[in-house]
Amino acid sequence: MSNSGDKLTALIITFNEMEHIKKCIFSVSFADEIIVVDSYSTDGTFEYLETLPNVRVIQRPFKNFTDQKSFTLDKASNDWVLFVDADEIVPSSLRKEISQTIKDPNALNAYWFYRKFMFKNSKLNYSGWQTDKNIRLFKKSKCQFAQNKLVHETLQVNGKTGVLKEKLTHYCYKGYSDYKAKMVHYGKLKAKELYANNRSSNLFKLIGKPSWKFAYNYIIRLGFIDLRKGFTVCYLNALSVYVRYDELSKLKQVGEVPQIAPKKEEYKLKNVEMMAS
Repeated sequence: MSNSGDKLTALIITFNEMEHIKKCIFSVSFADEIIVVDSYSTDGTFEYLETLPNVRVIQRPFKNFTDQKSFTLDKASNDWVLFVDADEIVPSSLRKEISQTIKDPNALNAYWFYRKFMFKNSKLNYSGWQTDKNIRLFKKSKCQFAQNKLVHETLQVNGKTGVLKEKLTHYCYKGYSDYKAKMVHYGKLKAKELYANNRSSNLFKLIGKPSWKFAYNYIIRLGFIDLRKGFTVCYLNALSVYVRYDELSKLKQVGEVPQIAPKKEEYKLKNVEMMAS
């Protein structure tokens, strides 16, 4: 990457990602610049990143995903940006495709990536994730994050987008407790987002939407073929929807959006918790 126009910045946000951060950083080491914004990790992630001469690491409190990613994007020195999660790995075949793409004078302004989901160290083939894709490679000058999203952030692209052939590898499921905590956190952030948009919660949404989420992913999206791991992922994704409307109901009662504190709360959907774990 000798020309300034095809230089690449890799961006990552982290919080307690020691299990995967080494492989993630190695997989993006072909980039001309690597910037990591860490939300005050307590597992050694920040200290490890500080030892890497090719990585610029910044610590910043986490408010929500859009806020943190917008801040991180602003730090990129190059126009071409590769934004990956700390539990994602860029395989060599994808690295090659990325390098070829940004050197193409006819390159589009942003590219979607499909992802291969990993349940610990085995592939998750179905369970609703088989067609998942996200924009990961884009021109900073042509894109920005929509400010009305707190979770599942949306990138607004000025211009045409394309899809790369090779897939990211996403180690989404480290363990039951970790994935459950992640889904509960997502549910709470989504509740704040819905509250800000004056959305409401009721008994149908509290019970019906999580039930439909589970049935859709486990039956229609073939989660049952993934056996026990499919049941676990489908259940916890449905739990996130339950938390969303349970928290939204609480916010409506309080009348304001409180800060999401990292306190431990137990969420269960009837008697399926033990089956999932």
